[in-house]
Amino acid sequence: MTAKAVLVVGASRGIGLEFVRQYRADGAPVIATHRAPADGERLRALGAEALRLDVLDATEIAALPQRLSGAPLGLVIVNAGVFGPRTQGVVAPDGADFDAVMRTNVLAAMRLIPVLAPSLAAARGTLAVLSSRMGSTTLMQSASAWLYRASKAALNSVMKSASIELGAQGIVCVALHPGWVRTDMGGAAAQLDIADSVAGMRRVLATADASMHGGFFDFDGERLPW
Repeated sequence: MTAKAVLVVGASRGIGLEFVRQYRADGAPVIATHRAPADGERLRALGAEALRLDVLDATEIAALPQRLSGAPLGLVIVNAGVFGPRTQGVVAPDGADFDAVMRTNVLAAMRLIPVLAPSLAAARGTLAVLSSRMGSTTLMQSASAWLYRASKAALNSVMKSASIELGAQGIVCVALHPGWVRTDMGGAAAQLDIADSVAGMRRVLATADASMHGGFFDFDGERLPW
């Protein structure tokens, strides 16, 4: 897989940036998307090809295949996401928060997957979406971060639905839970170092095959229930 390009969507910081750092350290060609110019400089310093992309802009997403010049993609990681309000319990979100979280965490993926599928199919590559066990309705034991949970449950549905069609094109599709990671989103009290989380997810992706297609996996490879 590493002989073909790795595309990381949402690589400005945190988990996305660490994916870029680790794949580049292994010599893989990496294309990484970002928004701010300074983030692009950071990615280029790691040896990645940096592309500015606003995942909320449908026109920019539609133009992405042209910017990639049709290059086969061995791996696409859709990492862009936001947490939204840190609510406790069943608290109604306002419209602006709902739109921001659902558009970033769900709609962006629904726009990205169709336009990137041909490049993935050309390489018989792997599509990974960064989800969370907070989106598992089976494992759910709290109503905290109600909106974020709903967005990740929806993202899981998006990936599962896409897998039904994309599998016939030779694309392996998976959803990944990175663990509770010490990032800006996870906070300083989180249990897992970002490098360990990403290394674990990379091991899962390195072994992704038809038996894992359409599945939901923890960073350590455990299959999670929906």
